[in-house]
Amino acid sequence: MKAELGAEQPETIAAIVAAHRAGTLTPVQTIARTYQRIRDHNDPAVFISLRDEKDAIAEAEKLAARQDAADLPLYGVPVAVKDNIDALGFPTTAACPAFSYTPAHDSTAVERLRAAGAIIIGKSNLDQFATGLVGVRSPYGIPRNSIRDDLIPGGSSSGSATAVGAGLVPLSLGTDTAGSGRVPAMLNNIVGLKPSLGMISTAGLVPACRTLDCISVFALTVDDAALALSVMAGPDQADPFSRDRPLQPLAPFPASLRLGVPRNGQLIFFGDKKAETAYADALKRWTALGATLVEFDLEPFYETARLLYEGPWVAERYLVIKNLLASAPDSIHPVTREITAAGARLSAAETFSALYRLQGLRKIAERTFANIDALVLPTAPTAYTTAQVLANPIELNSRLGTYTNFVNLLDLCGLAVPASMRADGIPFGITLLAPAGRDGMLASIGRVFHADTKLTVGAKGVAQALLAPLPADSGEEIPIAVVGAHLSGMALNGELKALNAKLIEATKTAPDYKLYALSTTPPKPGLLRVEAGKGASIELEVWALSSSAFGKFVNAIPAPMAIGTIRLADGRSLKGFLVEPEALGEARDITGYGGWRKFMADAATA
Repeated sequence: MKAELGAEQPETIAAIVAAHRAGTLTPVQTIARTYQRIRDHNDPAVFISLRDEKDAIAEAEKLAARQDAADLPLYGVPVAVKDNIDALGFPTTAACPAFSYTPAHDSTAVERLRAAGAIIIGKSNLDQFATGLVGVRSPYGIPRNSIRDDLIPGGSSSGSATAVGAGLVPLSLGTDTAGSGRVPAMLNNIVGLKPSLGMISTAGLVPACRTLDCISVFALTVDDAALALSVMAGPDQADPFSRDRPLQPLAPFPASLRLGVPRNGQLIFFGDKKAETAYADALKRWTALGATLVEFDLEPFYETARLLYEGPWVAERYLVIKNLLASAPDSIHPVTREITAAGARLSAAETFSALYRLQGLRKIAERTFANIDALVLPTAPTAYTTAQVLANPIELNSRLGTYTNFVNLLDLCGLAVPASMRADGIPFGITLLAPAGRDGMLASIGRVFHADTKLTVGAKGVAQALLAPLPADSGEEIPIAVVGAHLSGMALNGELKALNAKLIEATKTAPDYKLYALSTTPPKPGLLRVEAGKGASIELEVWALSSSAFGKFVNAIPAPMAIGTIRLADGRSLKGFLVEPEALGEARDITGYGGWRKFMADAATA
């Protein structure tokens, strides 16, 4: 089925989901359009593997037939996934054929996207083993920059960024260890969201530097990127680096915003006067929006950046491919091999020395943010052509990381936003940085800045829609108890977060309940009330929803689940999930586990 769709059709996640819900566009049409655009774009270097179109359309048909489809936050949204992130049905190559393997299940991030209604259509190209900011270090070719053919696409998330910039998909996953989710965003005129470390699980990610890695988001607007983050965010027992970081919802632009800008003379543009002018213009825009600019000392941040490639973190990259380096060194891209092999020579003493220095630099960064809400920096100091980078691969790559390499070492979150289109046709962008946990604040101010630029999104000349109004806060919240797939970090928790629900507490039921494992997709438990004292206390979480969100949430609950009154261990009663008894015929009694989380953890290790 070929979708008859023109340029006036929805491009953003928000517009696509709204059209699917209204019935003016079907998920099948959206998926068919995606594949037609991939054919028309005709760049075999964007995707390393692409799903069969008939298979993707069959999934879209099945999704649209679901009773709860319209309530899914990413209902029918096509997504590209960087090929160092596991997605069931695709090999994971990390852009190295000799390394390729077939995953047994989805990465946690992909699992949560699918649960939210997204359809994975392919695995995108990258700088091999996510080592590089240029996008030219792959045996699968160099993706075309979506804005200007002669420019590098940016890396390492080259395929993911160009797929969104070119309008092939409205959402893609990248990764970001040293800037790979931000530099290619700037070079393709799109938004790159680098979340706080541990906010999105890295279970199922081929590591670059395990202590610094994070999965990142590419989208056309900040609102789209923030929605995708809300779906994927949450702790995950499968990831030892996961952290329970509550994600704050979008909020109005603050009345008194203080933004840090480097002291006079500290900025580096490598002679690119157009980039320097574009940054100055971006600062004027922030001032016009009402922000106060506060100077800070950028030098400690530069020193931190130097630690990344001059210090022991290169050894983490070496650990990932040391066996391949020993057995088949020629299978590794020569630039990647040169950079990574240096990691074998680092000593434990050098590692501890660098860690001590980093801790000192983190304290300096903390003091910097004491009276500043966020830093505003160029995403990259300049831009290069593919020919320039191929002629000088390591030095020019290093320059592109000037304002990105220190971010994860200092445990900051970041948001790269388009700022302007230069007279020479090269996009320029700024990045907002703040201490971990302030992701919602960055999105709240970044969305206003991006809208104020009135730039078109991506490379297709599509105008930005007016900013969506933020949900009104009536002040009235309704608590709800969840015991299964809606728990923090579980498959459906994103449904609560998409409704701006807030986690209130973790507690237990009175000892009057039994818990059963149901045969559903995704797996869910059923909580059944029994005679007082004849059951067990079952672990649960209490979340708070606005009255309107509560109504939406409850209306979307499919059978055999139901909302009833649950009695807590402390005697309180509140609304929560129960199961219809007739659905328990073949269900397994898992009451002995005391909760769904422990049962799922045991099942994962079985």
